[in-house]
Amino acid sequence: MTLDPNTMQDWQIAQAAEADMLSPAELAARLGLQDDELIPMGRQVAKVDFHRTMERLPAKATARYIDVTAITPTPLGEGKTTTTMGLTQGLAKIGKLTTAAIRQPSGGPTFNIKGSAAGGGLSQCIPLTPLSIRLTGDMESVANANNLAMVALNARMQHERNYDDARLARSNLKRLDIDPDTVQTRWAIDFCAQGLRNITIGKGGSMDGFEMETGFDITAASELMAILSVTTGLEDLRQRIARIVVARDRWGKEITTADLEVDGAMTAWMLDALNPNLLQTIEGQPVFVHAGPFANIALGQSSIIADLLGCRMSDYHVTESGFGADIGYEKFWNLKCRLSGLRPDAVVIVATIRALKMHGGGPDVRPGRPLDEAYIREDIGLIEKGYANLKAHIATVRRSGIQPVVCVNQFPTDTPAELKRVCELAEADGALAAISDHWGRGGEGARELAEAVVQAADAPGEFKFLYDQTASLRDRISTIARKIYGADDVAYTEKARIKLERVEKDPDIDGLLTCMAKTHLSISHDPNLKCCPRGWILPISDVKVYKGAGLVVPFAGDIKLMPGTASTPSYRNIDVDTATGQVTGLF
Repeated sequence: MTLDPNTMQDWQIAQAAEADMLSPAELAARLGLQDDELIPMGRQVAKVDFHRTMERLPAKATARYIDVTAITPTPLGEGKTTTTMGLTQGLAKIGKLTTAAIRQPSGGPTFNIKGSAAGGGLSQCIPLTPLSIRLTGDMESVANANNLAMVALNARMQHERNYDDARLARSNLKRLDIDPDTVQTRWAIDFCAQGLRNITIGKGGSMDGFEMETGFDITAASELMAILSVTTGLEDLRQRIARIVVARDRWGKEITTADLEVDGAMTAWMLDALNPNLLQTIEGQPVFVHAGPFANIALGQSSIIADLLGCRMSDYHVTESGFGADIGYEKFWNLKCRLSGLRPDAVVIVATIRALKMHGGGPDVRPGRPLDEAYIREDIGLIEKGYANLKAHIATVRRSGIQPVVCVNQFPTDTPAELKRVCELAEADGALAAISDHWGRGGEGARELAEAVVQAADAPGEFKFLYDQTASLRDRISTIARKIYGADDVAYTEKARIKLERVEKDPDIDGLLTCMAKTHLSISHDPNLKCCPRGWILPISDVKVYKGAGLVVPFAGDIKLMPGTASTPSYRNIDVDTATGQVTGLF
């Protein structure tokens, strides 16, 4: 069957391609995996036994390591996962053994506005339905382990309220005296459920739990998801889970999951999730799917575990960072690479004509509505005005000492003159540039991009971090704000200042990395400020500490860890063909 993205929807292309996809065993053979290193999870998907495989593989990474990031996107996204799949296919077309690592789609956007993070057109990760719905249960494992900690916390608070010390002692419990006003862990669910952001639990009486204000975060924003992203193995996972701080006692001492004696059970929930999932591109290249999205409110990186495997099993390993280079690549660069020890050889910045036009002053781009005529007709002047956004992201990547490659992700409405002009501008600023039609032609359409990436990876470079980890927390925040976001200064709310002062007194602060939470729709904190805003101050509204993940998380502006569901969600189009059992309408 001919796959035509101009006449077929993404889910139709995916289902047609799945008829010829490799079995997990055939995919494993391409990677040189041994039989006992593959864990079948049904007919189409498997997990890779990380520990068994790493024990056998060479100790040193051999692959060229490529990160895919983007310019500041429109609300529609600019095809970063599509490009990751297309580049993986394109590198294979020019004879490179290539693997990829992407983040597992969240049920929130899959059933909301953006849809599944599987790619699109002829550059997708398949099988689409398992990838988009449930996969092998990693999201549920993270949510369940997180919620088990909340169950333990609330139950402990209830029992300490109801029982005297003698009664607690008969259950081998020591009074923790948890201060309900200091509880920082929240419940997790993998949907965009704004109605659960702020709730009260424990209403009804002494047998119905401890009454307290709490709420839900989307699963990908939980500390446990960050731990899954950065952990390097089971022992490390177990230790990190034990360090999660859930609250403080009435004297200010931290209360951890280990204090609640729930850390071992949480690790049991996370055990299977530790192993990455093995899927494939439409053209049969191996794709590791592991950890979650949302670089604006979370780490937003494919896992270190997936990258360690890919970098030891292929010639080129392509990994993905969330949203624009100001947040996704910045976290990859200064957090993930510190923890993994891996260093990128090239960085791809995905750009689109429509995003550049938006940053140049084009009309609002809104999901569920047709694009304005301004995005369809040729307008090089609008592109040149919006290029400042791409220029800033090129500068960010170059600041790390790595050669950037601008991928102009081609859409059918783009004109040759527009595409050429973007490449000219990017090359003038020191980037390599390639026009890529992987959406329309798969790996063949990504040959130019693949060749540019090989050239960039072969170029000499000197990778360096943005800041020294020994710098103070305020200095790190200021450096990110000024050098990456372009802010003039940083201002702290009273709430943030008090928390920051407490963090600065913590003897563990030197070992904690700085993970900013900020809108993805602007380089600044304000989603309404497009292109490359200047003359503004970054407001820090809150500071959280995730000691299990090893992160301090400053919150810039009004940022929520639970997105909302729009009035035109994609779940209205998703259904099941009762004759075949196939899911329809995913995109």
